[in-house]
Amino acid sequence: MRIHGILPALILLLLGLSGTHAGAQEAPVIGELSSIDRQYMQRQRDGIAELAAQHFGVRFSGTKDNDLGLLQRLLDEQVVVNQQTRELQAMGVILGDLLAAEYGLHWVIYSDKLGRSHALRYRDSDNYLFPVTMISRRREAGNLTPVADIYARAGAAISESIPALPFQ
Repeated sequence: MRIHGILPALILLLLGLSGTHAGAQEAPVIGELSSIDRQYMQRQRDGIAELAAQHFGVRFSGTKDNDLGLLQRLLDEQVVVNQQTRELQAMGVILGDLLAAEYGLHWVIYSDKLGRSHALRYRDSDNYLFPVTMISRRREAGNLTPVADIYARAGAAISESIPALPFQ
């Protein structure tokens, strides 16, 4: 009988302790890309560039209009379909490279309780974009938002967090 009295008290104590941590947010850990990360991302770029070259005879150039159009064409002509997560995420790396170039962002590793992700960061701020999955998550859910619209929305989101420069 005595065990039954202790057990409910122990359960309440454990629930109370876990409740104190439930509301606490652990800060993400931000790190630089490792050489393995850089190699992996380059293989993604190379793989999606090879698909574009094989099917259309053109390559990504680092020019926004060209590259966004080529990404869209890969989707429209079903060279890459909704179930090809790896290829869709490779397209996200290309999208991210364009965003980085236009908005002064840099690739980092963002680790939190959900896992480890490649992200774009504005300087040393707490402003991040996760372009690797911007296309894949939408497509896998059947969302056909054009790549240029995804780019524009991501650009608008990061622009809001970039302070205006004086004397412009």
